[in-house]
Amino acid sequence: MSTKTALPSHALKGAAIIGLIFGGMTVFSGGSVLFGPDQARELAGAYVPFVVWFNFLAGFAYITTAILILRRHRLAKTMATLIAAATALVAAIFTITALQGGAFEMRTVGALVLRFGIWAVIAFMLMKNLTPKAT
Repeated sequence: MSTKTALPSHALKGAAIIGLIFGGMTVFSGGSVLFGPDQARELAGAYVPFVVWFNFLAGFAYITTAILILRRHRLAKTMATLIAAATALVAAIFTITALQGGAFEMRTVGALVLRFGIWAVIAFMLMKNLTPKAT
C-alpha cells in the first residue's frame, strides 16, 4: 500500500495532536468529576452523570485514535467515525433528558457540540485522505 495522502502529512499530525490533547483534557476533566474531591463535583454544577462517564471513557478512545492516526493505521478511520457517531447518540439522549426537565449545565451542550464537531471533521478528513502505511 502507498503512504501517500491527499493532505500533507502535517495535517494528519495536526489532527492527531488535537486528538491527543483533547483526549488528555477529557480524561482529566471527567476523572476529576467522577473520582476527584467533592469540590470538583461542586464546580461541575448540575452535571449529567451518563454524559460525564461517556466523556471520560471516550477520552481514552480519543487518545487511542490519535495514536492510530499518527501511525496511519486503517482503524483510525473507523475509530474516528465511531467516536463521532457515539457522541451524536449521547447528545441525542442528553437532549431528551434535558427536554424532560432533567437538570443540566449549558456548557454541556457546548461541549457535546464541540466534541461531535471535532470528531466529525477528523473522521471526514480521514475518510477522504488517509491511506494506511504499508506493513
